[in-house]
Amino acid sequence: MRIAERILTALVVMIMAGLVIVPTAQVIMRGVFVLPFIGAEEFTRFLLICLVFCAYPLVVQNGENIVMGEFRAAMPPLPRSLVNLSISILAIAATGFIAYVTATNISRNLTNATPTLGIPFWIFLGATLFGFAGAAILHLLHLRNPPQADKNIAV
Repeated sequence: MRIAERILTALVVMIMAGLVIVPTAQVIMRGVFVLPFIGAEEFTRFLLICLVFCAYPLVVQNGENIVMGEFRAAMPPLPRSLVNLSISILAIAATGFIAYVTATNISRNLTNATPTLGIPFWIFLGATLFGFAGAAILHLLHLRNPPQADKNIAV
């Protein structure tokens, strides 16, 4: 699991570097060389979409989801464990459902592409599928002991 996390982190860092490099190159190309960088905006949007969804499993793995830690910390142990279990089950259901819907949409959009660069839509949707399917699997693995159960609490 640790190697997969490192590989995914490296991928996310490369995508983030692209988010900095592409707009910078566009500004330099237009400002210094007076040459257009055709499709830079479209490619930047593509990178942002991929960054968000590819990084989502890392967020889940490290328990960095947004939680109401103070509210749960104030609860007695039994209701707190029931709330944690409910949150995990609902997270599995939600991420699994979104992954399923995304997979269905990929099969319907195999021939569609972006207008300027011709990037296939399945790549965008593939990043979404990867992110939500990965999150669903991680939520399932964390069902018994969610990593965010005792984190993010200001005492």
